[in-house]
Amino acid sequence: MTNPREMFGEIDIYLFDQILKERFDKTMNILDAGCGGGRNLLYFLRAGFHVFGIDENPESIEQVKILAKTIAPNLALENFQTASIEKIPFPDESFEAVISSAVLHFAANEDHFDKMLAEMWRVLKPEGLFFARTASSIGIENLINPLGSGRYLLPDGSERFLVEQELLIMKTNQLGGFWLEPLKTTNVQNLRSMTTWVLRK
Repeated sequence: MTNPREMFGEIDIYLFDQILKERFDKTMNILDAGCGGGRNLLYFLRAGFHVFGIDENPESIEQVKILAKTIAPNLALENFQTASIEKIPFPDESFEAVISSAVLHFAANEDHFDKMLAEMWRVLKPEGLFFARTASSIGIENLINPLGSGRYLLPDGSERFLVEQELLIMKTNQLGGFWLEPLKTTNVQNLRSMTTWVLRK
């Protein structure tokens, strides 16, 4: 039996939860929007999924390409591109699933957040899965300091664009998305909160 750490690496535990719920299958094109060095792609590459990734950092994309070449040599390296979330270099409705893990909270303001969200939704096929995990104010409302434009200073010292339940409900309605499950928020010892948002297009 393959060692779980070898198979899954440092995958986001809430994305792992979606895998356990069998929300992904090998017929799907999957985009990791803001893939970094491929932390959430390792399992999909090992399991033979058709995956794509974009990230603003060219060094991260080179790292992902090396990972893909090693683990999934038949996968086209053009699947991994240096690009911003607000300008995704793929046609409309290209993917059955879009993953956005710890990316949306880097938005400069709500307009920037909306542009990133709209682009990910644009490339998602009808009935497609949208998985996002982002920093939120839920549960730490009295511990954060506003910096303006929807950004806050968190108790852990970081600065993030924070969402709250009402905003995510409003954005879901604007997109016309369907809730696959309720919002789930993890409070990390009152230092930060991370909310998981899972929709069907």
